Amino acid sequence: MTTRRLARRLVALALAGGTVIAAHPVVAEPAVLDSTAVRFVAPETGGLRAPRFITARELAFEARIEALADPDRARGPQPYLERHVRAALQRHIAETLLANSKIDPAPTKEELDQQTRSARRMLLERVGGAAALRQAALAEGIGDRLVVRIVRRQARASLYLDRMVAPMLVPSRAELRLVYPETPFAALPFEQVEGQLERYVVSRRLSNALGDYYRNVRARIDITILPR
Repeated sequence: MTTRRLARRLVALALAGGTVIAAHPVVAEPAVLDSTAVRFVAPETGGLRAPRFITARELAFEARIEALADPDRARGPQPYLERHVRAALQRHIAETLLANSKIDPAPTKEELDQQTRSARRMLLERVGGAAALRQAALAEGIGDRLVVRIVRRQARASLYLDRMVAPMLVPSRAELRLVYPETPFAALPFEQVEGQLERYVVSRRLSNALGDYYRNVRARIDITILPR
């Protein structure tokens, strides 16, 4: 099964509301040629005059990221399950809409650069390191340029959430100490893992906020699975 057919099948199942059975995952195979799998239209991205597209390989790569970040996924030969495609699709759309929304006051170039570096560190920690991210990219034929674009999209979306929805990028030390016992870092000294703990907390906050945002705007987004 090609990456294009795989992505279309999984996205169709995902958009159907999660009625699939995750016990039968499908393996994504690398493809030389890419194709467009999804088109979506939303007011934040210019409406019908400016539809946005997601390619099959891009979606497969982002599904791999979701699978690597999933603590409940049993490790096996399959790179991802249908639920990971659904999560990747929803996150991609939510981040795109937020990244194209006005931030007041607008972030400076220095702030965007700083948040981009932070977004990359959070992404690497979500997937288990640079080697895991590189392997996922190679498996889907993804180059550095797309990875950079994803990280920048995530950076701008997170700045919007932090400034226009609720502060979430700079948790206080008291907040970190409060959640510390319930995190994967609880067995290590707080001072030793404080930086990682902060990124972990921020990443979880952003993921939850993105999910809430998508559910709130889903009714006014037109999502189309493109034919062959």
